[in-house]
Amino acid sequence: MAARKRRRYLAPIALVAVIVATLLVIHADLRTKHNTGSAQRTIPISIVRHQVQGKRFYVVKRGDSLSVISAKTGISVASLEALNPTAAPNALQAGQRLRLR
Repeated sequence: MAARKRRRYLAPIALVAVIVATLLVIHADLRTKHNTGSAQRTIPISIVRHQVQGKRFYVVKRGDSLSVISAKTGISVASLEALNPTAAPNALQAGQRLRLR
């Protein structure tokens, strides 16, 4: 008789556990789909630095500033200004080339 009572209480607990686990899996799946489906993906700075490490020039993209370029390349803003004295920090244009070394 005691085993029968135990089963009576364990079945709803197991059902709730399955529902919670399913919701967690669905939520995790939705988060990953939402993050990868966006138009702009964020790339870890370490990967970007590795890619630009051997480059001598950086081509300015729309919306770039010296601080953004500094973060992408790992070169300080002061170094960028010293290497590019003719480039106006407040008037960077898309397509403009900046010296990195």
